[in-house]
Amino acid sequence: MRAAVFRTDSRKLSVETVPDPTPGEGQVVVKVHRCGICGSDLHMAEGHVHSFADGAIPGHELAGEVVALGAGATGVAIGDHVAVLPFVTCGKCAACLAGDAMGCRAFSMFGSGRGGGYAEYALTNPGWCVQLPRTLGFDDGALVEPLAVSLRAARVSGIQAGDRVLVLGAGAIGLAATYWARRYGASRIAVSATSRRREAMARAIGADAFLVPEEGRTLADQCLEALGALPDVVFECAGAYGSLDQAISAVRRGGTVAAPGFHWGQDKFFGMGALIKEVTIRYTNMYTTAEFARAVDTLDLGHVEPRAMITSTVDLAGAPAAFEELRGANTQCKVMIRPW
Repeated sequence: MRAAVFRTDSRKLSVETVPDPTPGEGQVVVKVHRCGICGSDLHMAEGHVHSFADGAIPGHELAGEVVALGAGATGVAIGDHVAVLPFVTCGKCAACLAGDAMGCRAFSMFGSGRGGGYAEYALTNPGWCVQLPRTLGFDDGALVEPLAVSLRAARVSGIQAGDRVLVLGAGAIGLAATYWARRYGASRIAVSATSRRREAMARAIGADAFLVPEEGRTLADQCLEALGALPDVVFECAGAYGSLDQAISAVRRGGTVAAPGFHWGQDKFFGMGALIKEVTIRYTNMYTTAEFARAVDTLDLGHVEPRAMITSTVDLAGAPAAFEELRGANTQCKVMIRPW
């Protein structure tokens, strides 16, 4: 098959021919129809704390069609359209059966020891495949992964109907957090970013206000004006140095900072500020099959606003150039790879 492979000598992608995946016992092969390029892929290409190994195939936001079943693989059938949790595990332990891939001792994630979605085919377990209803396309299926990341953050944040919400960052995770805040019934939602280039997307997905830095005004000042009070919940999705500290400075006393985003190096925040306000800080990592399925079901209900974040689609041959564009200043948000 063809795949966009990461090479450590150039730190770039190279389209190459690699062996087709063969399903072992309890495994399935998915023909990849869409795979999103994620910001974490870009970070790993730069070697920030974690890096792709030479020859790795990145890509963990994928949807496709089941085309092969290994012995004993049940729960999916040839021809099923699926959104894929990007894991290969034992498929048998208590964690796997509970939908918690990271609890499996054999856990491996696409692009990190396993082939990912920047390819024509990918190998996984049937338990990590969530059925896509035919009301949804493969583009929608590839959006499920970032939606599930932010759904987990929303779920643990304790957000309630009527809450005021601030989202830091207008990338895919921040836009997904905006989407879920609206679904959870937030009364007012403000999105904060360093520029206005994604303002239209944020408003289309559910934001009431869009904030950019203003000289002489703090983020808390801006929130008071935009939300009418300090936010009950802040979603830290920027992952920039100091953004957690910003989130703490803006949230109300007794509020919650939910952080699906993270800085890829040493970070800092003013602990006394969090202590005085009695702020709850909740980091979240990954998702379960139930959260994946809920994202699919919510899209299926017609809440398809996240489609607004898709800015372009490229074929596999165009993936290396698209990847390089995203590593510099650009006007894109979610770029999809279409291998076929």
